[in-house]
Amino acid sequence: MSLSNTEKLKVEIVGHVAKITVDNPAANTWDTESLPGLADLVEKLNADKNIYALVITGAGEKFFSAGADLKIFADGDPEAAGIMAADFGKAFETLADFRGVSIAAINGFAMGGGLEVAMACDIRIAEEQAQMALPEAKVGLLPCAGGTQRLTQLVGEGWAKRMILCGERIKAAKAEQIGLVEEVVATGTALESAMALAEQVGEQSPISVSACKKLIHTARDVCIAQGLADERTEFVDLFSTEDQREGVNAFLEKRKPEWKNA
Repeated sequence: MSLSNTEKLKVEIVGHVAKITVDNPAANTWDTESLPGLADLVEKLNADKNIYALVITGAGEKFFSAGADLKIFADGDPEAAGIMAADFGKAFETLADFRGVSIAAINGFAMGGGLEVAMACDIRIAEEQAQMALPEAKVGLLPCAGGTQRLTQLVGEGWAKRMILCGERIKAAKAEQIGLVEEVVATGTALESAMALAEQVGEQSPISVSACKKLIHTARDVCIAQGLADERTEFVDLFSTEDQREGVNAFLEKRKPEWKNA
């Protein structure tokens, strides 16, 4: 019986490492099935003391994850937005709180919620062709799954503003330079590199690793908790605007949005 309750998340246990593959064609997007599925899966891994680390990657060769399935937001329904925001929050915060070491093997485009899930991990390894962005403002939305908070902590306020406010997309080499990823590897080798690093975790005491991670997170978590909650509130508030509906539908219709600033 699989640990995963959704076909959109494949899981394989290799020694003491759980290998998770986001498999939701064509762009490995997140939705109301896969997000609760991730939270449930990480909770199960937390309960298994034989699991010391997890690695998350994307199916296929093009996308790590393109983020949220924007079709969910096309009708501008605040209730649907609230459900998705809550699902994103629970899933990625559960991942961030995983007691072992979590590693993102970024094997392609990591956009929006795709980059946010990587940032919820402890370590990020990106393939040289990978590109990363938080483009939510281009469609009248905002990063509601830790993007404004975790990106700022990882790369500083200036680069966070370039990526979020100016919509700048960066390549893997730049991501390593600014501290968004810890390592860049050749195309097709991120998963192998991540699994090798995850196996190193088993050389440490799992109890010590868990205690060390908790302490490393202490100072950050004091600051980030309110910001994560505020992200979700602001995200849902956008669904009372004309620009939210215009932005999402322009994206789905493959046209340039006409902003009303209202």
